[in-house]
Amino acid sequence: MIVCILNIIFSLLTSISLGYWTYVLLRLLTGFSNGGIGVCAYVLAIEPIGPAKHGIAGMSTFYFYSFGIALISGIAYIFQSWRFLYIASSIPSVIFLLFMLPFIFESPRWYLIRGKTDEAMKIMQNIAKINGNHLPENVYIVLDKEAKRRDHESIETGTKEIVAASIRDVIRSPLLRMRLFLLMGIYFTSSIVYYGVNLNATNLKTNIYFSVLLNSVVEMPGYLLVAFLIDRYGSKSLGIGAQWFSGIFCLIGSLIGSKENWKATRMVCGVLGIFGMAGTYNLLYVYAMELFPTVVRSVAIGCARQAGQIGSILVPFVVVKSASLSFMVFGICGIVGGILMFFLPETLNRPLYDTMDGTES
Repeated sequence: MIVCILNIIFSLLTSISLGYWTYVLLRLLTGFSNGGIGVCAYVLAIEPIGPAKHGIAGMSTFYFYSFGIALISGIAYIFQSWRFLYIASSIPSVIFLLFMLPFIFESPRWYLIRGKTDEAMKIMQNIAKINGNHLPENVYIVLDKEAKRRDHESIETGTKEIVAASIRDVIRSPLLRMRLFLLMGIYFTSSIVYYGVNLNATNLKTNIYFSVLLNSVVEMPGYLLVAFLIDRYGSKSLGIGAQWFSGIFCLIGSLIGSKENWKATRMVCGVLGIFGMAGTYNLLYVYAMELFPTVVRSVAIGCARQAGQIGSILVPFVVVKSASLSFMVFGICGIVGGILMFFLPETLNRPLYDTMDGTES
């Protein structure tokens, strides 16, 4: 709620900024205010869902992201003024605050690790009621370390001790530390490819509005394919294959060069590159959710995404060079990202853990 309010304020102020440095400051504040909203929203949406549906439920959320990009390209074409564009970018936050926020509930896993078992059970009962089911009176939820106890009747409900952890605990754990650093590397390379191929549309000398629209539309089949295959092959295998698919076509695009008669072929290579990397980039949300326990899940994914943001910051410096060089860099990053994912475990059909002990065991 807070970040949505800040996004509305800073976006509207940006639209009326009178100087360059005022504009830069307001854009900085906008990015600072809403940088983590995607992670929070995704974690909140997926944590109540069982492991059998993590993949398909997680990937289904990204259709709205691609639809938003397609919509913004149309708005930018109709209103070719950056001021109108920033006003339009504040509208989704207004819609969320007025029409969606009242129907959203807190994650039961968050209540559980905060020691508020009763509140967690109320949410689970509400979910069951909405789905036309009910929970028996003798059913309750517990932390993963408590679930290992055979005598479940001895587990007390009500208010319990808070289970807390931070990024320092992730760094201290050899298992989670390795996962975090590998994931940061993968997010870094994936962001370079994902945002780079989109920005590289300016080098292809095609209609930029059409290129952005086409890239956003092409992402949707990527989500659909990954959602269909993730529960069969797992996040790791799909992530490696999708990154290499994207990397190979970007490398092919780099070999074509800047010949005018090959413009359509370069565009196809870019479209196929974004097709593969769109599936990967959003698959990483599902994968990262399964790699870390609830107590550090948001902060770990946030750290990994910060590495991705650094990659996206570097992208414009690559894109300004040339289409061939840009495609070469994107291709190498796609291949390297797939190699890094080899060192992470497969999480297919594994539960979401709540505590550090549960994950490490």
